[in-house]
Amino acid sequence: MGPWGDAAIAGVGLLAGAVNAIVGSGSLITFPTLVALGYSPFVANVSNTVGLVPGSVSGAVGYRRELRGQGGRVLRLGGFALGGGLLGGILLIEAPHSFRRIVPYLVLVAVVMVLVQPRVARALDRRHAARGSTRPEAGGPALRAGVFATAVYGGYFGAAQGVILIGLLGIGMDDDLQRVNALKNVLAALVNGIAAVLFIFDAPVRWTPALILAGASTVGGQIGARVGRRLPAAALRGVIVVAGTAVAVYLLR
Repeated sequence: MGPWGDAAIAGVGLLAGAVNAIVGSGSLITFPTLVALGYSPFVANVSNTVGLVPGSVSGAVGYRRELRGQGGRVLRLGGFALGGGLLGGILLIEAPHSFRRIVPYLVLVAVVMVLVQPRVARALDRRHAARGSTRPEAGGPALRAGVFATAVYGGYFGAAQGVILIGLLGIGMDDDLQRVNALKNVLAALVNGIAAVLFIFDAPVRWTPALILAGASTVGGQIGARVGRRLPAAALRGVIVVAGTAVAVYLLR
């Protein structure tokens, strides 16, 4: 691979760590780079997942202020994220072409969810107010099922997993978009982390690119958290919609 290849991986790893902290979809930067450098798609996928885990954790740590008071949500939804991520990793090993055709459409649905989230949230609040109740703190069964299904996809490949999670969490819970994004970072770290553990023991991880990605994405996660936390809700929503649409268009080619 050589020093230029290492430098390219470090550069895209830094960028992917920042993008993942703000919105998700960093894998669409790193995965094609690894393939272009000569790794097979399967090896690139598993090495990419392992390498980006520290960046996911870094982004979650960067949003720690917005995570205050959300421990209960992490506990209630984290198990679904872990279970789905493990299943997604198993599917990648056993059936590596399972989701490729439907991924762009999932991402487009998520973009629409992010766009309509404020209007849907207001409608849900009015409905619960009329009944004298409030929306569940960690969402209901539909949100938990959605997190599990998204985690299956995330463990399998994960491009724009964050966009899908933000769409689900934003509609399923009553909270500020920045706090939703913080919870998304934790759930994505759990999904990627459990899949990475599986790949370390049962897949052909290439450690040189994985370790380079790990270091670079950790720095990128901190940069992304600093930038993302300062974006107004409307601007953050716009970034999510633009990034998600670009991902879907890319995957539809």
